[in-house]
Amino acid sequence: MGLSDWEIWACAQKAIEQHGAKAPMHVADRLGSLTAAGDLCGVAAWQAIAAKVDQLMDYRNGIALSRQ
Repeated sequence: MGLSDWEIWACAQKAIEQHGAKAPMHVADRLGSLTAAGDLCGVAAWQAIAAKVDQLMDYRNGIALSRQ
């Protein structure tokens, strides 16, 4: 069973809260680790999280759009 849309948004927001401007790098690292481990479900989940992080971040200043 995969993550709900709400859970994906929550994970993306948490990644931004914890890692700030480096959230995209954190997500990329997780994707790399999961890919290397052959965890296809994990990869799919983190790809969805990556898309939400991309939507939530303002890359000009590395701050979540909700905090601007």
